[in-house]
Amino acid sequence: MNHNPDDYYNRCEVSNSDLTELKNILHPRMQFGDKEAAFRFGNLVDAIITEPARVNYFRFTVDDVQYSEDEFRHAQEMHKALRMEARRDPFLARVLAEADTQCCMVNHGQQFEYGGYPFSLDTRCKWDWWLKLFHFGGDLKTTFAASQAEFDEAVDFFDWDRSRAWYMDIAQSNRDFIYAISKKNCRIFKKFIERGDEIYTRGREKYEELAFQYWCFNLY
Repeated sequence: MNHNPDDYYNRCEVSNSDLTELKNILHPRMQFGDKEAAFRFGNLVDAIITEPARVNYFRFTVDDVQYSEDEFRHAQEMHKALRMEARRDPFLARVLAEADTQCCMVNHGQQFEYGGYPFSLDTRCKWDWWLKLFHFGGDLKTTFAASQAEFDEAVDFFDWDRSRAWYMDIAQSNRDFIYAISKKNCRIFKKFIERGDEIYTRGREKYEELAFQYWCFNLY
């Protein structure tokens, strides 16, 4: 079910970000780098690529958030790298041309099972890209990875596998993908996911445990 993205963050259903917050409470770990700055810059790149109407190139703002000229220049270089990659990648070209962006979905009473125990949660997600005709979508990431090996490690370390399995199961889609742009060298990294493969299975195992803990702690 689709909803207006403007009210997405005010909704009460459980999101992948909620699971991340719970994990950070239960299993705190040392943060590497400036997490807030990375999130802020990622929002700039996301907006330029998927929500350009929010971007003011003269004032260097996204909505009411002020950025520096250097931040905008860096983000635009990354956007250019993605467009250049699309010239060599027909699938990416189609995504950029045809996908719905920032598409919100809500699933009431989604069924889960953990350790043989069934439970349900109301869930939500917001896709960077959703291909309605093919009934699957994908995610845009910015990353400090400078090589494919570093990107592969980031997929597990930052639980991007969990987010993709979560999104796939809310939408009941069988395919998914990630395109990531390196902040270091503007390289484009790709990951294509199929229901039942290693990434999906690992991600589902991660979210099932956290979803059960979320339900048990009466945070829902």
